[in-house]
Amino acid sequence: MNITHYTSQTRPLSLLGRLLQEQEMDGSLRNISEAETVTDWLPAVDIREESDRFILHADLPGVNPDAIEIAMEDGTLTIQGSRQSENTEEPHGYKRFERINGRFLRRFALPDTANDEDISAEVHQGVLEVTIPKQPKPQPRKITVRSAK
Repeated sequence: MNITHYTSQTRPLSLLGRLLQEQEMDGSLRNISEAETVTDWLPAVDIREESDRFILHADLPGVNPDAIEIAMEDGTLTIQGSRQSENTEEPHGYKRFERINGRFLRRFALPDTANDEDISAEVHQGVLEVTIPKQPKPQPRKITVRSAK
C-alpha cells in the first residue's frame, strides 16, 4: 500500500475551503487574501464580535506558541507561524499522512472601531485566542457659540 501525502494544494476540498475562508465576516474583521503569499496550510478561524471587543479563535494544534507571530500594521492583523512535522522519511507504520505541516499565514483587516494598542493573545489547548478591544465611541458634545466682539 502506498502512503498518500496531502498538501494544501492536493487536499480534498481545499479550493472550497479557501473560498469559504475568504468570505467577509459580517463587515467586522475581514479576511485578506493570502494568494500572493506562499503558505503550506491555513488554520481555521472563528471571529466573534461582542459589544466591547472582537475575539478571534484560530485552530493551531501542534503549533508551539513560540512559533506564532502576531503583528498589527496599517489596520491589518497578521497571524503567522509554522508547525513542524515529524520525520516522515520512514513510514513507521503510517498508511496515510493528512495533517499538514509547515508555514501558515492569515491576515485580517480591522475595522476603525478596533483598538490596535491593546490586542492580547493566548493559546489554550491548541486554540489561539486573540482579543481585540473596541475603542470607546466618541460621545457627542455641545459646543458653545460665542458672539464676536
